[in-house]
Amino acid sequence: MDAPGKAWWPWKPQERLGSYAVIGVGRFGGAVCSELLRAGAEVLAIDSSQRAIDELRQLDPALEARVVDCTDEEALRASGALDVDTVVVAISEPLEASITATLIVKDSQGSRVRQVIARATSDLHEKMLQRVGADRVVFPSRMQGLRLGRELVRPNLLERLRLDDRNSIEEITVPNTFVGRSLRDLNLRRNCSVTVLAAGPANRLTFNPPASYTLAAGELLVVMGSCEALEALPSG
Repeated sequence: MDAPGKAWWPWKPQERLGSYAVIGVGRFGGAVCSELLRAGAEVLAIDSSQRAIDELRQLDPALEARVVDCTDEEALRASGALDVDTVVVAISEPLEASITATLIVKDSQGSRVRQVIARATSDLHEKMLQRVGADRVVFPSRMQGLRLGRELVRPNLLERLRLDDRNSIEEITVPNTFVGRSLRDLNLRRNCSVTVLAAGPANRLTFNPPASYTLAAGELLVVMGSCEALEALPSG
């Protein structure tokens, strides 16, 4: 176990994806970590179990991971968990540990955490997490860890239809960098290797829109392409 207060890693989060900490790396938390890492995000994994950390490191030996008591404010602070943008508290039990960790990362003095997403196991647990400041509460039975990880790095992704192992159709919110630009100007087929199937307001989509169509803030885009090409599109 790393000594408290140890300067353990130079934090250089990627501006596009933000920085993340996942507290509790069992099946759900491990899936969140896996998806974040696959997307190229910088992730700090925290668990009280050395075995859980060792198993996660098999996915990526370079993963920044620490064995930490998540109910210890100073230990969490020393680990760097209070210096990230988003913390996922994925602990299932004991409930006290989940609630305490949520409270620490949300309200500790000097915390830079902007969003706390906590895992709940019951309606009562959900209410308690909300009372101590969780910005969002998820139930593993209703949301898989892979999906949560995908949402974190691609907040404008609304729906995905998988066509095969390589290709998908996605509905996304128009990225900020696309607003005010025509489809001709963007030329997504040439520049991004994706095909635009539809565009427009949510309740008035234009299918096979003309090249002159100009995208507006808040509108939707339905695009088709390889998973790699789709994931390379701007996320905000």
